[in-house]
Amino acid sequence: MQIKVLGSGCSKCQTTVAMIERVAKEQGAEVEIIKVEDREAILSHGVSATPAVVIDGRVMHSSGLPSHAEVQAWFTQAAQAPGFLTQATRHLFFTGKGGVGKTSLSTAAALTLADGGKQVLLVSTDAASNLDEMLGIELRNTPTPVPGAPGLSVLNIDPDTAAESYRQRVLAQMGATASDTELSTVREQLSGACTTEIASFDEFASLLSDNDGRFDHIVFDTAPTGHTLRLLSLPKAWSGFLDGNDRGASCLGPHSGLKMQEERFKAALEALSDPAQTTVILVTRADKGAINEAAHTSAELHELGLHNQRLAINGVFHASERSDAVARAIEDVGQQALDAMPASLRALPQDRVPLRAFDTVGLPALRALLSPDAGPVAPPTTSAVQAVDKLPGLDALADELAAAGHGLIMVMGKGGVGKTTVAAALALGLVERGKTVHLSTTDPAAHLASTLAGDVPGLNVSRIDPKVETQRYIDKIMAAKSPKLDAAEQALLLEDLQSPCTEEVAVFHAFSRIVSEGRSAFVVLDTAPTGHSMLLMDATGAYHRQMMREFEGPGAARVVTPLMRLQDGAYTKIILVTLPEVTPVSQAAALQDDLRRASIEPYAWVLNKSVLAACTRDPLLAARLAGERKQMERMANGLAKRLFTLPWLTVPPIGFAELSKLVAKASNAPAGSD
Repeated sequence: MQIKVLGSGCSKCQTTVAMIERVAKEQGAEVEIIKVEDREAILSHGVSATPAVVIDGRVMHSSGLPSHAEVQAWFTQAAQAPGFLTQATRHLFFTGKGGVGKTSLSTAAALTLADGGKQVLLVSTDAASNLDEMLGIELRNTPTPVPGAPGLSVLNIDPDTAAESYRQRVLAQMGATASDTELSTVREQLSGACTTEIASFDEFASLLSDNDGRFDHIVFDTAPTGHTLRLLSLPKAWSGFLDGNDRGASCLGPHSGLKMQEERFKAALEALSDPAQTTVILVTRADKGAINEAAHTSAELHELGLHNQRLAINGVFHASERSDAVARAIEDVGQQALDAMPASLRALPQDRVPLRAFDTVGLPALRALLSPDAGPVAPPTTSAVQAVDKLPGLDALADELAAAGHGLIMVMGKGGVGKTTVAAALALGLVERGKTVHLSTTDPAAHLASTLAGDVPGLNVSRIDPKVETQRYIDKIMAAKSPKLDAAEQALLLEDLQSPCTEEVAVFHAFSRIVSEGRSAFVVLDTAPTGHSMLLMDATGAYHRQMMREFEGPGAARVVTPLMRLQDGAYTKIILVTLPEVTPVSQAAALQDDLRRASIEPYAWVLNKSVLAACTRDPLLAARLAGERKQMERMANGLAKRLFTLPWLTVPPIGFAELSKLVAKASNAPAGSD
């Protein structure tokens, strides 16, 4: 809970601060007190008499000392529910770095609102959503009531279903006079990955522009940050592209068909920008990387016109035994990250959700997540949680990978599980074993540079930057086709290439280019979180099918597509990264199933952030370790053909020295997580 005390720093201000601290201690409340003495900052809150107290952006008191009962009332009110519930707008967006708990918080918020008598629709825009597991129901692309939660319905924007529905609408708009050739041409235009993106956005936009009042609140559980920023930027991007443009055709079919969606796009943009309708909840953890990404996201959202933002810090941990070195280190690292929080985030209304002893699966756990009555954790009934047999670390995995001499190593998994740490460490391990390595990322919210924190001789580091790749692709197409076109046709081609969906095609071409480099050296690819990566895989499959059609028949030249390279186990090694919790393990298993359906077999799993071997005495951590052991046994008993581990580390593995410890040969040093 964040409380601002506004004033000159006089004795009354100091007394107010002391009273708040005393009541917080009495009630066992977590509180961060910020003293605001700048006159302009005080006036910005509409305060003219001090000392004043501001909680979650609201002025709770001004002029003179507050009473003890008044301060107690603030804590009682704050304990009832987070501010994103007590001040809930119709649209609530939960976004943030992968793994910070967006799905848990958004689902718990939707459930709490429904329990309060509201009609609530919970929507997932994440292609790798685990809402089905959390709620115990099958997700559909239509609102589905949640058993045991009257008033709550859930909807999953399924990309494939949305794309097919979109194709049928566009084809229907062409009318009965369209020839078979014209219809066939449009079907081909609508077969790409960018059609899937715009179709998903079309479903999303329809929810924002829906004013029929069926639902009091629509809660969005979004994909990790990079993909979400892309989604939220589409209303402005498509509105600008369609403005005055009703001719030509793109990979989304005739522009005239798109024009019919223009009003919906504009309505979606207006709803997103209206603070009375939409609140964006930036979810983070007490983690430097997650906090910095939240700050970056906040700035980008402001640029898009989304100014009504809140900050939710999830999984805040306080050691109950300061003598426990592991628990103390976890708390200290988190507190250091919070102390270094950028000013832009400190200025936002803030909610803090404590770390719970349970996994947020099932309605009882979800209801308890935001409840102030969850209470302290009792010590486990067993005296200790036994560790499983010691698993090999990343050093052993680096040895195995180096034996191949060259190839592609793709590090995949749910957002927030530590893919970037694993990818960077493996790349360094290969360099230290005398290999030439290109380390790259397909993640729109890439963190490679901050993880490595410097240049490494023998390691080439790059990023597939969507904007750079899009311009490169446009320049390439224009250079190839312009000589055969007149000025008007060139202008029309350039106009088509400047549509937002061109980015998806350009990123795929860059991905294909990097994949091919594995023929002569090592390429380590830090992929985007699962949902976005699977869309890239879909594009890879579509390109493969197209090439096979074009080059089939006797005498045809042999074609090696990117998909064929991914299917070649000697060329490509897929590393799945997960955490020792039920949902991340289930999602990694689902990703493995998806890859196997594409005839791509994962090479190994890496279990990150394990504290099982630390033998902590902290009651909360010990309660969570029993569940961790079950997940380790689950992976070892059939899910993973090869299993490697990274124990939790008190020093974050950032920079060459710390990352190198994870892959050093015969290293006995503890490994870590990001």
